[in-house]
Amino acid sequence: MQEPTTKQQEELQGRYPLSRHQIEAYRRDGHICLPQLASPQEVSFYRKAIREAVEKMNTEKRAMKDRDTYGKAFLQIFNLWCTSETLKRFVLSKRFGAVAAQLMGVERVRVYHDQALFKEAGGGHTPWHQDQFYWPLDTTHTITLWMPLVDLSKNMGIMQFASGSHQQGYILSKEISDASETFFDQYVKDHAMPVSGRDTMNAGDATFHAGWTLHNAPANNTNTMREVMTIIYYADKTTILQPDNAFREADLKAWLGGRKPGEMAESEMNPLV
Repeated sequence: MQEPTTKQQEELQGRYPLSRHQIEAYRRDGHICLPQLASPQEVSFYRKAIREAVEKMNTEKRAMKDRDTYGKAFLQIFNLWCTSETLKRFVLSKRFGAVAAQLMGVERVRVYHDQALFKEAGGGHTPWHQDQFYWPLDTTHTITLWMPLVDLSKNMGIMQFASGSHQQGYILSKEISDASETFFDQYVKDHAMPVSGRDTMNAGDATFHAGWTLHNAPANNTNTMREVMTIIYYADKTTILQPDNAFREADLKAWLGGRKPGEMAESEMNPLV
């Protein structure tokens, strides 16, 4: 695998300036879209390494018709940063981490984990859900970067957000499923929450959303793979919660390096960026 040039490494670490208006909008709405967080040249370079890792690590071999709703939503590959120095540079980018910290208003952030979310051509919708249902982290300072690696058209499954929903906190103890879609769809309507999202996104644009922000994504009704890379961050000095569901128990074992409830979430699996 080709390594980045010095110039490419330096560019990915460069600063992305945020305005006060952008920071205020994120904290009000629980989400924001930032244009060209990564340049076309950077995305083109790192996309090759991400695609290679996804192709190597993907274990989903079932036909679309044989999968449940979650299985149809996307191919999900975790912790690519551990697979190569190239992907480590991408995921641990100081530029990305600094934006996450500024939006949340914290001094430093750690990586919880990364994941490639590739929605196949003809892939199904991603139901309404809250990410932090899965995370045993005792903080509201959590945030996810969601970056397309290819230009996205309207019918490829771009994320949608229920603005202001993060202010409700933990709404329902339910994983991503048909049941979460039904409940949260009615919840959003009952609470008159504006649903917003972009019609198109360019490769290198990025959305950020809070851990409690309700979000979903339509199906990919095109013949093109929706290639997206995500990185989850949380505030440094966060402690670990006692898991209250099986998914948080699994996450505790998978992503927090053997740490236990009550301890700091600062294992070698959660690098400071």
